[in-house]
Amino acid sequence: MDTKKGFPLQLSPPQVLVLGFAAVILAGALILMLPVSSRSGTYTDFLTALFTATSAVCVTGLVVVDTGTYWSTFGQAVILALIQIGGLGFMSMATFFFILMGRRIGLKERLIIQESLNQLRVAGIVRLVRAVFLFTVLTEGFFAIILSLRFYFDYGFPRCLWLGIFHAVSAFNNAGFDLLGDFRSLTGYVSDPVVTLSVTTLIILGGLGFATVMELYNYPRTRRLSVHTKLVLRVTGWLILCGALLFGLLEWGHILRDLPLSGKILASYFQAVTSRTAGFNTVDIGHLNAATQFLIIILMFIGASPGSTGGGIKTTTFALLGITLWSLSKGKEDVEIFRRRIPPWQVYKALSVTLWAILLVSTVTLLLSVTEGGDFLAALFETVSAFGTVGLSMGLTPELTPLGRVAIIFTMFAGRLGPLTLAYAFAQRRRKTAIRYPEEKIMVG
Repeated sequence: MDTKKGFPLQLSPPQVLVLGFAAVILAGALILMLPVSSRSGTYTDFLTALFTATSAVCVTGLVVVDTGTYWSTFGQAVILALIQIGGLGFMSMATFFFILMGRRIGLKERLIIQESLNQLRVAGIVRLVRAVFLFTVLTEGFFAIILSLRFYFDYGFPRCLWLGIFHAVSAFNNAGFDLLGDFRSLTGYVSDPVVTLSVTTLIILGGLGFATVMELYNYPRTRRLSVHTKLVLRVTGWLILCGALLFGLLEWGHILRDLPLSGKILASYFQAVTSRTAGFNTVDIGHLNAATQFLIIILMFIGASPGSTGGGIKTTTFALLGITLWSLSKGKEDVEIFRRRIPPWQVYKALSVTLWAILLVSTVTLLLSVTEGGDFLAALFETVSAFGTVGLSMGLTPELTPLGRVAIIFTMFAGRLGPLTLAYAFAQRRRKTAIRYPEEKIMVG
């Protein structure tokens, strides 16, 4: 394929991603505005439709109208399609259909897919897309059956099928959308092991990153795991364990007090998993202790792993920063993980991602504190939830002013694509130069 013909404007991969995601969001918003999309059969205002479409494509889950009661079955199906497109990436979806049609995937498309899936290498990227789709269909299908069987006892047939499919897709893509009504998410299933464990398993599988999942699948044959996969698994495990223990400790005599022991354990585990990426909740987030809400903010900011359906600064970024601080405190010049040195440019990238994220979160939190009534913790919680594409809320989302909605829309968009991708898309590209200036030291700290 001639890349010049395919991309007449010679857009860079980050620019294609930004414009592509924006186009999908706009198309989704226009469809959701139609009377057929709402349960009442009336037109939906553009800002509400745009907010919902952005939340779906960016797999966030923040909503200004209740998904289960406001939108018709058609509207819910549109949201589900947007979630799937957003979770896997529109270029991955397009690539899969190109493969089905027998079309050759050019280098430009491979570079865009590499950027979309946050992979280090272009080689094998099309094989990865094939594997991702097969894994996605099998995983979502399996758990859709389990959830449908469970929902049958509460909602009967055929509604249980739609609920099972919707929540399986939403959970795997770490979207957090639900159809149970009244903004209550999964609070009615706080002590239900089938729903709780099914949803958390889907969230974890979707949040590990597709490359990591493929390595785990091939491990019995290769008997080898990359440093990336080892780091992802270790950090994910520790975050879930520490998050669950701290949540249980902080809320044991508070919001969990009326639950049986098994319910307390399930609720603590569920919130530790969902708080980093997904946005489902089995307890009322607005009634948690302030310390617990701040714990969730930290988990949301860290987010999922690279190449996954989740957002945040990513588990590997968090780990790399921590290991860098540890190395500096020990007087080491090299950053080492599992007996391997990490190149300095990756440390710089991790630092850049984190600083851009802090700048974005700080700016939007300041704005929301002004426009939404001055509740700083609620504004910070909402902003980090949007940036981490999580979807948890202390109840502020439905009450957002128009300016607040626009701010959260932009934050969700930036969180899904990543602050560096946005920076690369809008920054002026410069040619590399061989000129290097003299080195000079400055005082820091």
